[in-house]
Amino acid sequence: MNQPSHEQIIRFLQLSNDVGRRAISLGHHPFGAVLVAPDHETVLLTQCNIDTVNHAESTLARVAATNYPPEYLWNCTLYTAVEPCCMCSGTIYWANIGRVVYAMTEEKLLVCTGNHNENPTMNVSSQYIFSHGQKNIDLIGPILELEKETVDLQMSFWANR
Repeated sequence: MNQPSHEQIIRFLQLSNDVGRRAISLGHHPFGAVLVAPDHETVLLTQCNIDTVNHAESTLARVAATNYPPEYLWNCTLYTAVEPCCMCSGTIYWANIGRVVYAMTEEKLLVCTGNHNENPTMNVSSQYIFSHGQKNIDLIGPILELEKETVDLQMSFWANR
C-alpha cells in the first residue's frame, strides 16, 4: 500500500479540524473525519461528530462500508485530528478501512476534556484495538505538526462547556 505524502497528511488533518469546527456550528463536539481515496487526493466523505454514540469516525466508517466495497476501502485513508476512540477503531476495523492518520492522541484528548460528563474519554489507543484484530491496519500518528492546532481547538471548546 503506497503512503500519502507529508503534505497530503497535513492538508487532510487540517480539513479534519475544519470539519470539527463545522460540528461546533451544528451544536456538536469538535470532531471531524475525512475519507480519502487510494489516489491520496480525492475526498470521498467528510463527517462531523453527531452525538456520543455517533462519532465522526464511526459514522463515516459505516457510511463508507455501505457505499464502497471492502477491497476498495482497504486502500483508502481515514484522517481524523484526534485518535479514534475504541468504538471508532472497532468500526473502522469492521469497515475494512486500511489506513488511519491522526494528529493528537486519545491520551491528550483526555487532558483537554478532563472529567467532562459530555465526553468521558477512555484512554485506550487505536493501536491497542487494531493489534487485537487480524488485519494490519496502517496507523500513522500522532502528527506533532498538527497537534497544537488540534489541542487548541479541543481546549477552547471544552473550556467553554
